[in-house]
Amino acid sequence: MRYPKKGICAGRLLFFPLVGLLAMLQACGGSGSAPAYTLGGDISGLRGSGLLVANGAGTVEVAAGASSFMFPTPLVTGSTYAVTIPSQPAGQICRVTDGTGVVESAAVSVKISCSGPWAFVSGSSKNGAPGVYGVKGAASAGSVPGARDGAVSWTDASGNLWLFGGTYIDATGKLFFLNDLWQYTPSDGLWTWMSGSNTPSAVYGSLGSYGIRAVAAPSNVPGSRAGAVSWKDAAGNFWLFGGYGYDSSNVGYLNDLWKYDAATGEWTWEAGPDSSSPPSAVYGTQGVTAPTNLPGPRAGSVSWIDASGNLWLFGGNGDVSNASPFQIGYLNDLWEFSPASGQWTWVSGSDTVFAAGVYGSLGVAAPANVPPARWGGGSWIDGSGTFWLFGGNASAGFLNDLWKFTPSTNQWTWVSGSSTPNAIGVYDTQSAAAAANVPGARAPAAFWTDVVGNFWLFGGNGSSAPSTSGSFSDLWTFSPASGQWTWVSGSSSAALGTVPAASVPATSAPGARDGAAAWVDGAGNFWLFGGASPATPIAGGELNDLWEYRQAD
Repeated sequence: MRYPKKGICAGRLLFFPLVGLLAMLQACGGSGSAPAYTLGGDISGLRGSGLLVANGAGTVEVAAGASSFMFPTPLVTGSTYAVTIPSQPAGQICRVTDGTGVVESAAVSVKISCSGPWAFVSGSSKNGAPGVYGVKGAASAGSVPGARDGAVSWTDASGNLWLFGGTYIDATGKLFFLNDLWQYTPSDGLWTWMSGSNTPSAVYGSLGSYGIRAVAAPSNVPGSRAGAVSWKDAAGNFWLFGGYGYDSSNVGYLNDLWKYDAATGEWTWEAGPDSSSPPSAVYGTQGVTAPTNLPGPRAGSVSWIDASGNLWLFGGNGDVSNASPFQIGYLNDLWEFSPASGQWTWVSGSDTVFAAGVYGSLGVAAPANVPPARWGGGSWIDGSGTFWLFGGNASAGFLNDLWKFTPSTNQWTWVSGSSTPNAIGVYDTQSAAAAANVPGARAPAAFWTDVVGNFWLFGGNGSSAPSTSGSFSDLWTFSPASGQWTWVSGSSSAALGTVPAASVPATSAPGARDGAAAWVDGAGNFWLFGGASPATPIAGGELNDLWEYRQAD
């Protein structure tokens, strides 16, 4: 063994026990080389196993419950380090603080914090937070969308999360609509303002710039709106339909159809009118595609996209009159749009507002079956291409009925839940599936489908006891294979009453809300943004907090 040539280290290395050897090398610089120092740090909140920490090719497997870690190989002065987490612990999310830098003349200590399965990622813990836009098209650590509810969302092929529009009420009680488009990149935790206006307060919303139908252009952009619906096609394009907000000159219910190409950053006005006045709806003949067919303007619909790339639309709150006086109300019409032909088909349901449902027999498909008219329902698609619909708000109250629609037969099946409004949830034992379990009636909740085909819902505004309503913070999952619901987490009671202006969400999970945006990223984890906190509409009642939910690995 070579000895350090001078200083306090000379001639003493052999007298140190093995456990002190690393520290001695750190102080003495090893075998005559540049001084080397340890790289490690503190860990907080780690419960489970499976955490892997890396620095370049070097890795450390961290035991369950550990409060610290250390890489076995010290780093010489002047070398760089970048501590990352290539593998998360089961059911948790861990993040590194101060994980990159250059080694100086001291041991390097970074911090790793673990939480979960929910983790508060970004945004404000207070209601009514304004947006920080930064420079359009440029990611920035300071950028963040402002508080809102009723936005729409997409996930691109790279697992990035996209957010468009929504509405908020300012501190004076004025209602504003948004048309800003944002991208969030989970890999670096940065928001980017991509298009749309950053000054909706000028006119309570921004007018749309439609351009030429079916022609993309940099200047094209949908008007400000809330309650629109969205799809993503096989080519990765984002689609947007309707909502309530601004067209080229008016404010009202909308039935314009847009496409956004994330690769070019350009919007295309694909179908529908560029003006909501007068409203337009052309049902044609049920089951027959025609170039003049057009769903009426509406907000709060649900959507699906089938294996052939066709877009499907159900219900909402809107107008089918085409004239004055308007016939505004809840709808239960089902439509299909073919991007290839650019034409709509009225598939089922009524061409009038407030249509009653036909439930038939529980679990039995029938040609006459149809869900009652509603807005604010939730939707999923299972592995066989079947469409699923849950809850919403009907004329008589909130719903918790679960339906499925089979496109090959054009038939609806009532699967679970109540056929009467304002049904109370059955929670039973948390984290245990049961045949009797069912979420309470509500609208609009946030919805996901996980990587194994189970359905998830969070929150919404609805009924938690007879004659009472409020916003929920409960998380549920439904297995299409077993036909059973599981109450996963959150409260079994809706949060009632007025929320203080400085309401702070729980540190371990999102607070009660409705109208939140939701995504599933490329790794299958769930993300939740914003929404309206309990007892809205109130001044400044919307949120802009971003949360991640990690499934147990």
